[in-house]
Amino acid sequence: MDQELYSKERSASLDLLLRFQRLLVSKLYPADCVGQVPNTYSPDLLGVGSLLKKYTALLCTHIGDILPVATSIASASHRHFAEVSRVVDGDLTGILLPELVVSIVLLLSKNAGLMQEAGAIPLLAGLLEHLDRFNHLAPGKERDDNEDLAWPGIMGSFFTGQSCRNNEEVTLIRKADLENHNKDGGFWTVIDGKVYDIKDFQTQSLTGSSIL
Repeated sequence: MDQELYSKERSASLDLLLRFQRLLVSKLYPADCVGQVPNTYSPDLLGVGSLLKKYTALLCTHIGDILPVATSIASASHRHFAEVSRVVDGDLTGILLPELVVSIVLLLSKNAGLMQEAGAIPLLAGLLEHLDRFNHLAPGKERDDNEDLAWPGIMGSFFTGQSCRNNEEVTLIRKADLENHNKDGGFWTVIDGKVYDIKDFQTQSLTGSSIL
């Protein structure tokens, strides 16, 4: 009953923002593109993209202010983390951000060029460090720590400039990480400073593992 009351208290403003967010995404989602010249976008479409960028900037600013405070309080104990997580889950961070990220990944898969023109994606890069610090307070995070590189890599090629450097920091693989992964049966190797997973190739190769 408490959660239902809490939901009613925050539903009006958040539902309005969620509808607005979904409206922006729906306007950017490609419909019938017959006859459209590739990589050319109407002024209306670019206007919606610009609006999405401004919306994302405001949302990221709010979340960037909230998460450091939440992390500071949540670090006191597991009980504090649970309570803070409940509050954050009902805030913009827990309601708008997850759907926005999924929507942007969907839009990227449909029209990467338009999303680059809009410029909303790099704004999310600034949240990665805040989200990572908060998530590392979760009980059992050591068990899942090796999976932390999953979603930044999806959009890695779309970051440019300063945001590209931010993404490189997130996806950095240390020598110790590589050695531990290979000890567990994996097969990562480094070529020109980049880490490659050649486990599947190892089973097909006629050469020995030492040569690989």
